[in-house]
Amino acid sequence: PASGGWGMWPEVSRLRIYLRSGPTDMRKQAYSLAALVEQEWKSPLFSGDLFLFCGKSRRVLKILYWDRNGFCLWTKRLERGTFPWPREQSATEPVVLTAEELSMLLEGIDFWKRFPVVQYSRLT
Repeated sequence: PASGGWGMWPEVSRLRIYLRSGPTDMRKQAYSLAALVEQEWKSPLFSGDLFLFCGKSRRVLKILYWDRNGFCLWTKRLERGTFPWPREQSATEPVVLTAEELSMLLEGIDFWKRFPVVQYSRLT
């Protein structure tokens, strides 16, 4: 079930979340963004998975997904600050996020700058 009981926001923990790194033209609407997904990633558009896009200024974020009988396009525009967003453009491979990373992204938490993984060696 979707949050809020509207049936329009999907249960994110059950979906794949794809992010298009680098800037996207934020004048694009649902069908133009869907065409980008189809052409660049060959991902299944009608799966309900989330596809994230961000503009050059990193102040506007759009999330595209299929909801049973049509595309939904969710937009968030920041009044101050920017979204943490990978700058490298990779048209062929989307970045895959977890539900937790999506939540942090929407809150403005820059999880891209993670601490390095600590490697432990076994004492003998």
